[in-house]
Amino acid sequence: MEALEEILALRRELEQAGYRYYVLDDPAMSDYDYDHKLRRLEELEGEHPELVTPDSPTQRVGGKALEAFTQVTHRVPLESLQDVFDFDELRAFDQRVRAAVPQAGYVVEPKVDGLSVALEYENGRFLRGATRGDGRVGEDVTENLRTIRSIPLHIPDAPARLIVRGEVFMPKKVFHALNEERERRGEPLFANPRNAAAGSLRQLDPRVAAGRRLDILVFNVQWVEGERFATHLETLEYLRDKGYKVIPHYSCGGVEQAVERIAQIGENREQYQFDIDGAVVKVNSLTEREALGSTAKFPRWAAAYKYPPEVKASRVTDIVIQVGRTGVLTPKAVLEPVRLAGTTVTSATLHNQDFITEKDIRIGDTVLVRKAGEIIPEILSVELDKRPEGTSPYFLPKVCPECGAPVERDEEGAHIRCTGAECPAQLLRNLAHFASRDAMDIDGLGIAVVESLAGAGLVKTPGDLYFLREEEVARLERMGKKSARNLLAAVEASKQRDLGRLLYAFGIRQVGQKAGKVLAARFRTMEALEQATLEELTAVDDIGAVTAESVLSWLASPQSRHLIARLREAGVNMTAAEQGSDQRFAGKTFVLTGALERFTRDEAAAMIEERGGKSASSVSKKTSYVVAGEAAGSKLRKARELGIPVLTEEEFLELLKEGL
Repeated sequence: MEALEEILALRRELEQAGYRYYVLDDPAMSDYDYDHKLRRLEELEGEHPELVTPDSPTQRVGGKALEAFTQVTHRVPLESLQDVFDFDELRAFDQRVRAAVPQAGYVVEPKVDGLSVALEYENGRFLRGATRGDGRVGEDVTENLRTIRSIPLHIPDAPARLIVRGEVFMPKKVFHALNEERERRGEPLFANPRNAAAGSLRQLDPRVAAGRRLDILVFNVQWVEGERFATHLETLEYLRDKGYKVIPHYSCGGVEQAVERIAQIGENREQYQFDIDGAVVKVNSLTEREALGSTAKFPRWAAAYKYPPEVKASRVTDIVIQVGRTGVLTPKAVLEPVRLAGTTVTSATLHNQDFITEKDIRIGDTVLVRKAGEIIPEILSVELDKRPEGTSPYFLPKVCPECGAPVERDEEGAHIRCTGAECPAQLLRNLAHFASRDAMDIDGLGIAVVESLAGAGLVKTPGDLYFLREEEVARLERMGKKSARNLLAAVEASKQRDLGRLLYAFGIRQVGQKAGKVLAARFRTMEALEQATLEELTAVDDIGAVTAESVLSWLASPQSRHLIARLREAGVNMTAAEQGSDQRFAGKTFVLTGALERFTRDEAAAMIEERGGKSASSVSKKTSYVVAGEAAGSKLRKARELGIPVLTEEEFLELLKEGL
């Protein structure tokens, strides 16, 4: 069969290219050729779905989202290691080992700061992958692990059964790029690569995990049928031969060589593409490991050396304010250069006013600095006995240093935030939100195009989008006349969006999609909303005092008034959508829970609202109906406790067709 032969040939080429790229870091095929061959394979498998196999390169992109993770009992427990915190403790470990096996030799490996997993293979095919969990029971994350390119989905000359252990991690470069993207979108930042890797691997939607570009290093054969090894080094060579990306490792004859190697790893930690939180010392001989055995908690043949956090003194020469893309003012201490964990540190975040006040950090102070998690410089404390005379407490400014708009403190939290609707520091985030699908829905105005427009100085506020000229946009990189014409057509079409979407697009604090719709339905026009009082706003259902205050504050800002005037000048619609004639659900409140098959929750909520009803997020006595899909949880239980009618998806569909 010609199709089968071509499919098998393409798979072999792509597997070899992926191995060279992701495991050996020695690419042998251009990205263009790889993508072209992968597309051809996808076409062939689409024409012949009966030929699709789980180990095909096309299966790495992430499949259907999961409802939940199932539990996996490990065939061989994934033991944790006993920590040692200095070289004397390591030497004491060595003495205990040599009391039982006098000639013990060691292997030293960097301890990757990631998430430990077990990979199971059956007759060479990747069968299942699970997290460590408590060592005996973990979670099945097979679909997410399939998206990691350095995990072979098929291994050559395979035993009937093979289980290997590895550490999933997020490369440092990927981590920093991910956090930059999250900051751009106004999303919470990951604290460190380990948290990012763990959060990515436990995504219920494998497509999210696929986009996070995780990696793995394997370091142990947990179980294998038909193979015998004498040493740990032999198992690592076996894993390398099978196509795995193996942990860097060093053979050491005795404990003093291990001490030297651990010190070298610590000194060179910045050179690794992954974070480390220590080094692992293992007895090399597998027979000697059996003789040593394990305690109830740890193997007696291994220990994890934890590097002590390096703390040094430096002087605060200045405190500067950075305005993030979400408008948060973040103070940063400018430090006299100090060497920490392999890099030169010249600054440290001060987080917020509460942090500064609690530690009483002042310009001119001598402070103790370390790297939190070996990544982010942080100030531990002030050496008060070295404080120079004449210093004064530091307070964040009352206006935004970027645009001069007033700042305000979050009601729930320590952040101080700029209130300016046209603040240049928030431009990228504001534009991306303004153009997003649930707001003004400007097709083609993604973050890359937003950056190009802003970088060229063509757009300084969302209002400027409606005054763009085709010839200006066409000159941008990767645009051209056709793309520019399409973008401007999408901008023009967005003028017809209703008031509710416009209010959401403004990014007013506390005003999400639902509040935008509610305000639009009540006041009908922007002019009426601009004249609303606090009492009138708080009288609206679902609009509390905090939201009302936020709306009034935003509308009173000169930047907001300028933006509204600019949009009026452009002819942007500022009236509410007309209510549909179908008001069968008027006065009814629905709560959606569980997984629906025929549509998303947002789509179901839109259907309810189109018929005059309301969609709520929590169940209360005011709830009229609960629509329960698969795996419905606490909301379903509460509905039954309160005696609220519960509808299946089929019953909900009937209700949509027939009415109440």
